[in-house]
Amino acid sequence: MAAFPSSSSFSFISVNRIMIGFWVLIFLFGIHGVPMADSSTLGVEYISRVLEIQDRERAPPSLQISAAYSAVTRLIPSHSSSFHFTIISKDSCGGESCFKLSNHPAVSLSGSPEILISGTTGVELLSGLHWYLKYWCGAHISWSKTGGAQLSSVPKSGSLPRFQDAGITMKRPTPWSYYQNAVSSSYTFAWWDWERWEKEIDWMALQGINLPLAFTGQEAIWQKVFQLLTSKRNNLVQHFNISAQNLNDFFGGPAFLAWSRMGNLHGWGGPLPQSWLDQQLILQKKILARMYELGMTPVLPAFSGNVPAALQSVYPSAKITRLGNWFTVRSDPRWCCTYLLDATDPLFIEIGRAFILQQFKEYGRTSHIYNCDTFDENTPPVDDPEYISSLAAAIFRGMESGDDNAVWLMQGWLFTDDPFWKPPQMKALLHSIPVGKLVVLDLYAEVKPVWATSEQFYGVPYIWYFLSSWFHVTCVCCTTLLGTLKCMVLWIQWDLDPSMLVLVQTQLWQVGIGMSMEGIEQNPIVYDLMSEMAFRHDRVQVKKWIDIYVERRYGVLVPSLQDAWNILYHTVYNCTDGLHDKNRDVIVAFPDIDPNSIFTSPLLSQSVKHNLQSLRRAIYEQTSDSYTHPHLWYSTSEVIRALELFIASGDQLSESNTYRYDLVDLTRQVLAKYGNDLFLKVVEAYQLGDLCAVKRLSQKFLGLVDDMDTLLACHDGFLLGPWLESAKQLALIKEQKKQFEWNARTQITMWFDNTEEEASLLRDYGNKYWSGLLRDYYGPRAAVYFKFLIQSLEKGDGFHLREWRKEWIKLTNDWQSSTNIFPIKSTGNALNVSHWLYEKYLRNPDSHDNLLNL
Repeated sequence: MAAFPSSSSFSFISVNRIMIGFWVLIFLFGIHGVPMADSSTLGVEYISRVLEIQDRERAPPSLQISAAYSAVTRLIPSHSSSFHFTIISKDSCGGESCFKLSNHPAVSLSGSPEILISGTTGVELLSGLHWYLKYWCGAHISWSKTGGAQLSSVPKSGSLPRFQDAGITMKRPTPWSYYQNAVSSSYTFAWWDWERWEKEIDWMALQGINLPLAFTGQEAIWQKVFQLLTSKRNNLVQHFNISAQNLNDFFGGPAFLAWSRMGNLHGWGGPLPQSWLDQQLILQKKILARMYELGMTPVLPAFSGNVPAALQSVYPSAKITRLGNWFTVRSDPRWCCTYLLDATDPLFIEIGRAFILQQFKEYGRTSHIYNCDTFDENTPPVDDPEYISSLAAAIFRGMESGDDNAVWLMQGWLFTDDPFWKPPQMKALLHSIPVGKLVVLDLYAEVKPVWATSEQFYGVPYIWYFLSSWFHVTCVCCTTLLGTLKCMVLWIQWDLDPSMLVLVQTQLWQVGIGMSMEGIEQNPIVYDLMSEMAFRHDRVQVKKWIDIYVERRYGVLVPSLQDAWNILYHTVYNCTDGLHDKNRDVIVAFPDIDPNSIFTSPLLSQSVKHNLQSLRRAIYEQTSDSYTHPHLWYSTSEVIRALELFIASGDQLSESNTYRYDLVDLTRQVLAKYGNDLFLKVVEAYQLGDLCAVKRLSQKFLGLVDDMDTLLACHDGFLLGPWLESAKQLALIKEQKKQFEWNARTQITMWFDNTEEEASLLRDYGNKYWSGLLRDYYGPRAAVYFKFLIQSLEKGDGFHLREWRKEWIKLTNDWQSSTNIFPIKSTGNALNVSHWLYEKYLRNPDSHDNLLNL
């Protein structure tokens, strides 16, 4: 067990809040208990060979130390000489990865470093730095968009808090801390340049992440594989020889590469300019170089079977299958129905080897971990276990033929999402690969842990994986408090003290933990906690962890804000009803349905006080046709009370960027739920034939959208402008600028095909609460719907659903093709605007019209 700092080390908090431990994986404790593996488990023993290889091939200690010092200079340049870094062997930590914190031996000498940080890699060095800044200096580090770093509480260089004893040692409970989702590359990273990537890699290292995905630039590798390399077939040397035009049809556009890589679509948003391919390959080389310098293990892509359609012409006898429709309206062949090469075809191994070797040629090295998800949303044609085993074995041979030390990292989402995968099929896939050569990511383990229902993947090493977002859940939109502490408390097993978590038995096959958000830069409290799990073993108290978090996040002790966060913990971040798909707020995910089909007043009019939870579930599970009511799992009046506490604390914290972000986010959360209620009031008035009420309430709804846009404009983390401008900045010519902006606008609204009267099935999938988007798109869209409501009542006929759709789709297409410019810097006073909106919409309970607080 790692030593815990003494109370005197915490100069920023009072003694009675010190010896509390930490909030150990709140979300890691599922209904079956969630694993905290020991680093000596069977799973770790089976991957020990690749761990040893990676240790041997890691960057020299001097390079890792230099990279760590550079990160310190970027983070807190005033203290660049306050810390001394040194790389130590795992033997110093009992054979495990760790960091150690202690006073520097020469600390008493003027000008000498004050704190000695030792670690097994550069990642451990920066993790140790982060730990020290958090728990000795009261600092907080999050993404820039979520408030950035709070370092004002760090004492001046020369006055840093010291250790009273030998210091502390923190060991990893499992070797790997995994990060990223396959779609993060599009939802978040699509337009990043090296400056932004450098910040992200620094953030990763500070959070202890040592196993990140590295997917950037792979289209350039595929271009070289399919255009230049050759294949031996039937004793003949043959070029793949896929033309640039055919590759244009194969790749998606810049904002949709995640889905073309997964074989969901082709061509949509393209073609990719050659300059894009070249830029991204250069960027990937910088990303990998920095990851290797810090001692990380970047995960590279491998061949999954997704091939250009033109490969059929080059190899007419190859086993190539055209896949089915993936969410297109009419199966348009221009981007629907991609092609999959059967893994049992000899060509599969040849392409797999070629891709691995080409990556090695371009990057000069590999970490030997490769991600491949052939079966993700792609069910095998037959359920014969022997056939499935042959498929999986062939996929792995494609990797191994290019890298003898290859390890296949596979998402386990298919076992969660697809009923095809019963125990015989699962075992056939998992056991077809030598033990230790396959590692499964237990996707969505915080809610539906597969390890717990499959005897720990039937004896295959796995990583406990925190999804945090999928489908329409908030983290795709990156801007709502639905967040993910709900996952942390969803299935907690309480002991006698409900504020104390109960640790569970060690899991034999766990080899890591992971974060896999579809979109990042949201819910900083969740990732502050999750990152600690890379080094946490001990038992913790939730409320006290939150109290310390609040003090660190804002840099000062504000008891009223601790009270506010305690309310949020028990409401917004405490979703225990088992329902999903909670980010369907009407403002950002407007219903496409006849208003007469929307369930409103019958149940809502009941003055029932008892069994409120069942009532809520009945209301918000109620569906009519394609409409699903927004889901609410907490009392809005309690969250409004938290907002009142936030506003009341504003005079002390108005200059704090972290406070302003949280204030805007919380105000937005409350008003979004108010908007859901208000929309139902509009529909209810329509169903009652009350024209005056429809006009009045619809104007109130549109005013709310406009006001929320003003609120969101008060912080840089809620702006549309940076997303669009970063896309345009990667363009070299006018045509590219137009294409890239169209990609950026389309992804966050209605993407994939639509017809004049039939909307895309992927509308609002990546919705955002961004200033500019509300006023320029969401508001006008709602206005069109309300216009047809009013016309229906004025003319005395039914709602013209077909006409509404035509006008809405045209509005969307026009907006996606427009080029108006949005601010990239925030304007307005967050505290003043939040207070104004509270007074306007929330102070008077009668005006709130909260349908759930019955």
